[in-house]
Formats: sequence, structure tokens, C-alpha cells
Amino acid sequence: MGSAPVAVVIPSWNCMGDLRACIESVRAQSGVDPELLVVDNGSEDGTVPFLERDGLPHIALSGNIGFSAAVNLGVSRTRSPFVTVLNADTVLEPDCLRRLVATLTADPTLGGVQPRILQLERGVGRDRADPEAILYSLGQALTRDGRGREQGAGRPQGTLTAERREVFGVCGAACVLRRELLAALGGYDERYFAFCEDVDLNVRARIAGWRFYLEPEAVVWHVGNVAWSAGFRWPQAENARLVARNRLATQIKFMPARSIPRIALVEAGALVRAAAARRLLPTLAGKLEALRWLPDLLRARRRLRDTGRLGRAREWL
Repeated sequence: MGSAPVAVVIPSWNCMGDLRACIESVRAQSGVDPELLVVDNGSEDGTVPFLERDGLPHIALSGNIGFSAAVNLGVSRTRSPFVTVLNADTVLEPDCLRRLVATLTADPTLGGVQPRILQLERGVGRDRADPEAILYSLGQALTRDGRGREQGAGRPQGTLTAERREVFGVCGAACVLRRELLAALGGYDERYFAFCEDVDLNVRARIAGWRFYLEPEAVVWHVGNVAWSAGFRWPQAENARLVARNRLATQIKFMPARSIPRIALVEAGALVRAAAARRLLPTLAGKLEALRWLPDLLRARRRLRDTGRLGRAREWL
């Protein structure tokens, strides 16, 4: 029996050192045939010459079109039935994709599966069995006010039991999705640019009837926020604006009206924290951007309600 084909789409922006390690780990995968494609968002750190010199499949863009659009573009240029979405600052254990694809293949109702994601520290040895290794994600969950959060984030993995199980959704830093799901949903919402695009995709997939699993025996290491530190002049301000905008946009798409008081209270607290961190203006700017999208968001909400069941996502709150 031959190796299973799986597309691997890696958006990249000014993080060549991490990208090298990521690609090496993809090429070292056992039991699968990776269809690798790097989508470079106009990097200025020598990424494209590196990709050209090593003959690595890639798309070189003239500017940053965002994580969401870069992934969608990469998906459109690959053909394998399963699509791995990877941040450029991830490193995969050699059996990772084989395990993820096997889990996804075994259950046709699964739209995606994610690995156990551990925090990667550059220059520090990696031991996936180390109980002190810090978790980045054991699957995505939804808070009662409709925000996404990564389960187990920041905790030593030895303090939690990680078993294969259904989760609300998969983390966009490292996951394998069915091409069928991406085609049916139109991929990631490209207006989001970056941040919360995975929460939004998970919500829309749940409403449409798809399910997601955590496969903890598959392991990925992840640094986190590399491109944002390297690419933007004021990364924390951009982070605050995009998170505020995209989070509210997703809430408007599917949350019940009775949750508005809770959401308002949580968002008021977020504004207080933003003011304390000197990020109030970009946070407010993000929320106002989402409100300007309101007519489109309400149309999207009606489409989701008419083509699926909003309760399939709400039951995970």
C-alpha cells in the first residue's frame, strides 16, 4: 500500500529561520506523501530566494494578503483530499501527519483533526513525552460568550490527560482538514486577514454538521506569533485590532440574542484591559470595523441559519 497523499499549505511572512525547520519536519514525515506548498506573503528576509534555491514549491506574492487568503490560495493550488494547514513556526514529529490522516480517514463525519500542540522554545531540546512540556493547544473550545480558546494552553502537559476525543474545533496553527469541508464553506473568511479565522471556520463547519477530533498521539511544536513580531511595525496594536474585530464578527454570526448582555460585559472588561496595556485605540478601532460589517454579518447569519443549524455550534458554548 502506498503512502497517503496529503497537502501541506504553509503561509509564510518574514520568518525564514523557522520556515526552514518547519519544511524539514514536513519532508521527514513517514507514511504519507506530502504535497508541500509555501505561500509567501511578500517576505523581505530572503525567504523567496531560499525557496527558489532549494526548489521548494511555492507562490511568491508581492505583498501580505493575510493568513486566511494565503491558505485559501494554497488550497486552490493543491489537489490532495486532505489539507494540512501549518504556521511557519511549527515543527512536526515524524509520525504526525500519518496519525492525523489515519484518524480522519477512519471517520467520514470528521471535518478535521488536530495534533497535541506543544510550545516550542528555540534552541531547547524537544521531548514530546516530557511532562513539563508546555501545552499550546489540546483542541479549540468556546467560552459562554462565543470566544475561542485553546484547551490546556500554558499548562504543563503532565497535569492533563490527553486522549483522542471530539473537540469543538481545531487550532489553525496545525490541523488537517478535509478538502470537501473547505470547498463547501468557501475556506477561511478572507476579510479576517489573521486571528480568529480558525474559530470562525470551526463555527461555520459545526453549523453545517461537521465534527472535529483531537489526536494526541500526533505532536506538533509551535513557537507562536512569529510573523507578527517580525512583520508589523506595531505588532501588538495590530493584534489587538484584528482580534477585537474578528472575534465580534464571529459572535454576530451565530450567538443567540440572549447572550448580548454577557458579551457586552466581557467586552467592557476587554476594553479596560486594553486601556491598561495601552492598546485601547486599536481595540476600539477593531470593534468599530466589525460594526461597519454588520449588514454583511447579519446576511451571513441568515445564510448559516437557512443552510444549517446554529444550535450545533451553540451547544459547545
